[in-house]
Amino acid sequence: MRILKSMIRQPSALFGLAIVALVIFMAIAAPLIAPYNPDEQMFDGLTLEGAPMAPSAQFLLGTDTLGRDLFSRLLYGARTSLIIGLVANGIAVTIGLLIGILSGYMRGLIGNALMRFTDLMMAFPALLLAIVLAALLRPSLWIVAMVIALVNWVQVARIVYTETRGLVERDFILAERSLGAGHIRILFHHILPHLMPTAIVWGTLGIATTVLLEATLSFLGIGVQPPTPSWGNIIFESQSYFQAAPWLVFIPGAVILLTALSFNLVGDALRDILDPTQRGRG
Repeated sequence: MRILKSMIRQPSALFGLAIVALVIFMAIAAPLIAPYNPDEQMFDGLTLEGAPMAPSAQFLLGTDTLGRDLFSRLLYGARTSLIIGLVANGIAVTIGLLIGILSGYMRGLIGNALMRFTDLMMAFPALLLAIVLAALLRPSLWIVAMVIALVNWVQVARIVYTETRGLVERDFILAERSLGAGHIRILFHHILPHLMPTAIVWGTLGIATTVLLEATLSFLGIGVQPPTPSWGNIIFESQSYFQAAPWLVFIPGAVILLTALSFNLVGDALRDILDPTQRGRG
C-alpha cells in the first residue's frame, strides 16, 4: 500500500499504472470485449476491390488484409504479447538473479567462470542472438518466450553481481559468518532480501523491452506465427498496405509504444520508491 500510494502521487507513474492496468484488463477480458472472432474472415470485411475496410461504426479500427476485425485482433494480441512479456521476463530475472548471486557470493573459479560467461553473452547483440535462436528453433509462443529470456538475463546478472559483491563485505554478513551461519542461510535470509527491490524494478522495466523484442521478432516473421495474433505479426502481415491502409501499421505500433512507455514509467517509479539513492536521476 505504501508503494501504491507513493506511485499515485506521481502523475507519470499514475498514467503508466493506469495504461498497464487497462491493457491487462482488456487482454483478460478479450473474449467478452472483442466484437468478432479474431480469426474470422468476414465477407463484408473487405471493399469491392478487396482492400481492407477503414475504421467505421461496424469495425472500430478497420479490418486487415484478410477481412478480420483489427480491434479484436489487437485485444487477443495483447494476450500473446503480455504472456510472453511476463513469462520471458520472469525467467530472465530469475536466471540473472541466480547467476548474479552465485558469482558475487562464491567468487573464485566458479564466480569468475559465471561472470566471464555473462560477459560473453553480453558481447553478442541481443536482437541478433534472438534472431539466430528463433531461426534455429520452431517459432511458437513458448519458444519465443524462452528465446527472449535467454538473451535478456545478462543485464540483471551483472547488476546483481555488483550488489552482491558489496553485500558480502558488510558487517552483518561477516557477523553471521562468525556465528557459524551456513551459506544457504546467508544467501536466502540476508543477501536475497536486499536484492529483491532490484529484481522487482528490473522485472518491471524488462517487460517493456520484452514486449518490444517480441514485436520485433514477430515483425521479422520469426516470432509468434499466424494465425495466432500478436502485435508484431499484425504489423508484419499488413506492411504491404502501409500506404493504402496506414491504420493497420500505425494503430498496432502506437499500442506497442504506449504499452512499453507505460511499463517504463512504472519501473522508473518503483526504482525511485524502492531505491532512494536513485531519486532525482534520469
